[in-house]
This record gives sequence, C-alpha cells and structure tokens, in this order.
Amino acid sequence: MPAESLRLDHIAKRFGDTPAVDDVTLGIAKGSFVALVGASGSGKSTLLQTINRLIVPDRGRVLIDGVDVATGPAHLVRRRIGYVFQGIGLFPHMTVAENIAIGARIAGQPIPDVAALLDLVRLPGAIADRMPDALSGGQRQRVAIARALAPGARLLLLDEAFGALDPVTRDALGREIRDLHDRLGLTTILVTHDMAEALLLATRVLVMRAGRIVADETPAALLAGEGGEAAQALVAVPRDQARRLAEMRA
Repeated sequence: MPAESLRLDHIAKRFGDTPAVDDVTLGIAKGSFVALVGASGSGKSTLLQTINRLIVPDRGRVLIDGVDVATGPAHLVRRRIGYVFQGIGLFPHMTVAENIAIGARIAGQPIPDVAALLDLVRLPGAIADRMPDALSGGQRQRVAIARALAPGARLLLLDEAFGALDPVTRDALGREIRDLHDRLGLTTILVTHDMAEALLLATRVLVMRAGRIVADETPAALLAGEGGEAAQALVAVPRDQARRLAEMRA
C-alpha cells in the first residue's frame, strides 16, 4: 500500500455556535486523487483550508508526510502545498512570469524555470511577459496552477478551482489537471460542488454533510448505489440529467 501523504486526526472547527468541521479523521495515500463533495455549508472548504493553515482548527492535528503542520511557520508549510482557488488570485500588476515566481522571490530562493512550468500546464512560453488581464479565464487558472507547483509541491489542493470557468473550459482543465496529477505523481484534493466532475476525475470521493464525512467510496461504488443517502442524493443529479438528455434523443 502507498504511504500516507496526509492525515487528518480528529479535526474540529466552529464558527460561533456552528460546527463547520466536526471530528474528521482520515488518511490519504500518496498519489491519490480525492474529491471532497457536499452541499454548500457542509464544511468542505473549511476542512481543506485546515491543511495549509489558512484556517487553524480548534482541535485535532494535520500531518503531511508524518509531520504536524502546526510545528513550523505557516509560510514554510504552504510552500510544500500547492493551493488553487476559484478566485485565481493572480497579482494584476505583475506579469505571468512574475506571478509564477513570486513565492520563490519572497523566500529568497532561485527563480523557477517559468518556461518549463508554463509548458507543464500547456501554455506557450510567449505569454510569460503578458499581464493577467490579457489572458482568458482558463489561461489565468493554468497560470495559478503553475504558480502553485513552482516550489515543487507534491500535494495539490483545489478549492472550487474550476467554478468560475465556462463548461467547456472547465471540462478541459479538469482533464488536464488529472493528467498532470498522474504525470507528476501528485496527491490531489479537489473540493467541488459538481458530482459528475468528482466521479470522472477522482479515485476516491469523500462526501461531507454538517461538518462530517458521511461517505468514503470509489466512483464505481457510488455509481453502484453505495455510500448512503447523502451520497446517493448527489449522484442522482448527474444521473437524472443523463436520463433527461437521453429522453430528448428518443
């Protein structure tokens, strides 16, 4: 069995009287592509952000390769983790190359090979000198992924990273991320509202409800009816859409 890349040990977080994450314990093996799904407010993003210390849990530990992320400075932890979110977050006053290299420059480390990183995310090297507002949404998100991977991260967190993209670009970028995951041997966690996306991209699907993991299954098992009521309510959406489309062709 592959070694664990990540372990969450009894993670809990409240905002006021509301439990956002409620005693979550799980391990994720190196090389896994895990989708974290659930209704809005189920705790997905909160749980994800405890991994890179954007949110500090009230209780519990997060371990990456066996090391507690709370034991060192947060900025050093984050250099080991690629994090991409829906808002993209490129600095508008910096070129593509400067955005990709910003982490290394702040840390006083050697500037990464920007051309190689752009090639990795299937962008032409010629865009290195462009400003973010000259790029399409899909291109900007690819630059954000290149920036996330620039420090050599092997753990990639995607927090609704495709949510602002049109359906065609979203589907293409999802496929490319899965290919990149396989080529680099990453461990990837994708937070998404889109159950079809989770089923198509992930090797393991975690379903959250009210701050807890209520299902932990492979896509095939979920499609076979396993995982319980909350999981099957999510699977029912793409299944019903496929049925209605088939009826339109009849």
